[in-house]
Amino acid sequence: MKAEYINPFLQAANLVFRDLLNERLILGKTQISHQFCPSDTHDLGIYISFDGSIQGKVIYALSEFTAKKIFEKLIGNYNEELFQQEHKDVLGELANMITGNAMNIFLNKNQFIEVSVPEIIDLRTNQLIPQNQLTIRLYMYSRWGMLEISVSVIEKNSKF
Repeated sequence: MKAEYINPFLQAANLVFRDLLNERLILGKTQISHQFCPSDTHDLGIYISFDGSIQGKVIYALSEFTAKKIFEKLIGNYNEELFQQEHKDVLGELANMITGNAMNIFLNKNQFIEVSVPEIIDLRTNQLIPQNQLTIRLYMYSRWGMLEISVSVIEKNSKF
């Protein structure tokens, strides 16, 4: 898997956290896995697939604590009832922004990609079935905890 297909997600996450959340992300370890699924230490996952000049999927996985901090920053305050009602929309929008920025980075390299609607998954109650697919896991750290970005990409022969 080429770094040019992974780096846009890293760059986009940094951009969104810096500009929207005023929070700095620090890259931790990077792991290669032969199974596409998040680590089992996270509470929530945001799944997005993409297709175009490359095809793949990404999962943004995080703890509930981290999700609540992001929610509080975006909404302006924290209320548990409001979080339970609206966290899927807020996290989905965050994932859209990160993935949208990554897609713009790809577009600037003449690679057109379309993305799916984000699917928010409670990993505490709905475990994802691991798929045998080469995956790069990027561990990103902030004051609010870790954001794990798992990316699996298949290069296509033709470009759109």
